[in-house]
Amino acid sequence: MRQLIYFAVTIFLFQTFSFAAKKPNIILILADDIGVESVGCYGGTSYKTPRIDKMAEEGIKFTNSYSQPLCTNTRLQLMTSLYNNRNWIYFGILDPKSKTIGHYMQEAGYNTCIAGKWQLQSYDPPDYPGADFRRGTGMHPKDSGFDEYSLFHSLHTEDKGSRYANPTYLENGTLKKELKGKYGPDMWYNYIEDYITRKKDDEKPFFIYYPMALPHWPMVPTPDSPEWKDPNRRFEEDIKYYKPMVEYMDKLIGKLIDHIDKSGIGENTMIIFYSDNGTHLKITSQTKTGPVKGGKALPTNAGTHVPLVVRWKGKITSGVNDDLIDSTDFLPTVVEAAGRALSAEEKLDGVSFYQRLLGNPGTPRNYIYSFYDPRPGWDKDRFRLFVSARDKRYKLYEDGRLFDISKDVLEKSPILKYQDTYAERKVRNMLQAVLDKNKEK
Repeated sequence: MRQLIYFAVTIFLFQTFSFAAKKPNIILILADDIGVESVGCYGGTSYKTPRIDKMAEEGIKFTNSYSQPLCTNTRLQLMTSLYNNRNWIYFGILDPKSKTIGHYMQEAGYNTCIAGKWQLQSYDPPDYPGADFRRGTGMHPKDSGFDEYSLFHSLHTEDKGSRYANPTYLENGTLKKELKGKYGPDMWYNYIEDYITRKKDDEKPFFIYYPMALPHWPMVPTPDSPEWKDPNRRFEEDIKYYKPMVEYMDKLIGKLIDHIDKSGIGENTMIIFYSDNGTHLKITSQTKTGPVKGGKALPTNAGTHVPLVVRWKGKITSGVNDDLIDSTDFLPTVVEAAGRALSAEEKLDGVSFYQRLLGNPGTPRNYIYSFYDPRPGWDKDRFRLFVSARDKRYKLYEDGRLFDISKDVLEKSPILKYQDTYAERKVRNMLQAVLDKNKEK
């Protein structure tokens, strides 16, 4: 009897330890062009986002999450955990020598998958000035640390095709062109769903990076739009389609969560939803506090204040968190969740918020540094360099302009140095030290 009891206790303790030690599956979702004003749980009223809202109810909603103003700028920081002053070459280009989030997760013992939008290998059309020096100089998906991939905009710009109706994309080395009657976002969701089904019982956990195509321009019908029924109208562009595109994005996120739960892995899967920049400039959305005009490409809150929601069923306590979060923070966060230690020698800029998800003190960042210059690249000559540092309330540009964002969200009235109060002078000095430190890198 004693031997039976001893055996039973041993098995129980082993199973308990194994469960506690099991690394979580991780899914990182990156929406394409959506600011906080477009999401219901952040006060948006123009679009229905019930699944993201429910995700926030079941997890943690971050209220001070920021991105860079344009997609490649954010994606480079997310992939490498380096500020753009340390990793920028050209628009649409990721240095092929970079160590990515995929590489780190492979080292941590994960199966890795990416599906959606790439746009990190080649960008300029052939006749654009300087294109000869830039085309094809970025990282190919096969070299990016992901075991499997299905990606739009993986080759040259003129070959990218559509991301929506009749999509074209590169899948594990095979270019699939103009799939008639198909919808790109459905294809990438289906790819991810199949991957989860194949890998959910694998002894290795999975890391999925899901850079969605939605709701990026062109604003066109979705399969839920009445116009979709007419194949001749599937490429019809109109800003009125932003609403169904946001709602289809939300629908796919809901399908993903449902699939995770139905697969029985909800309690061991962390799901992160984030966005690469603010909403398109042509879109004005209604919120509980009034209309908000999209600010994509602008360095203001309208271009950089984005949603961040994290769900981990049964593991994290639901609530709201006001920590500052930057796009460089995702790599160290998922790597810590994976149980891989990062050393100071790796010289990353990101700060893990993993412990904050668990309700522990952690080490929240007290500033965000931004080096924003999307040049050179096709259609990017109209932009210019903006370098800034901010905390939760104030933002200081390299040229000395200080803004109290809590009172001046559109950054119309800079606080000049001679106008500083004692508190403003103190925060100016702190943010200036951040600018000086990063200028030396």
